[in-house]
Amino acid sequence: MKPLEMTDANFDAEVLNSDVPVLVDFWAVWCGPCKMIAPTVEELANEYQGKLKVGKVDVDNNQQVAMKFGIRSIPTLLVFKGGKVVDQIVGAVPKKALIDKLSKHLN
Repeated sequence: MKPLEMTDANFDAEVLNSDVPVLVDFWAVWCGPCKMIAPTVEELANEYQGKLKVGKVDVDNNQQVAMKFGIRSIPTLLVFKGGKVVDQIVGAVPKKALIDKLSKHLN
């Protein structure tokens, strides 16, 4: 299962109104570290299917969402639960670091 493509248009429905926690990867095509972490994000989408929604926001094409959440450097991964940001990871971090952060928010 691939991460969902999230946009300014569908962000509220897919993320803020989600009944499961959501991991959102803010990225851009030209960003080297974003490419490094992308396979890890895809693995998490598969491994946590049903427990966690995983999506990606291209910050160049969806600037409203990026500005709303104060994204200044990419990759930035935000964890949403109940429509609120509950955690943030900045940079291409190892998979274990992502899992450690996520496990606190999964039931």
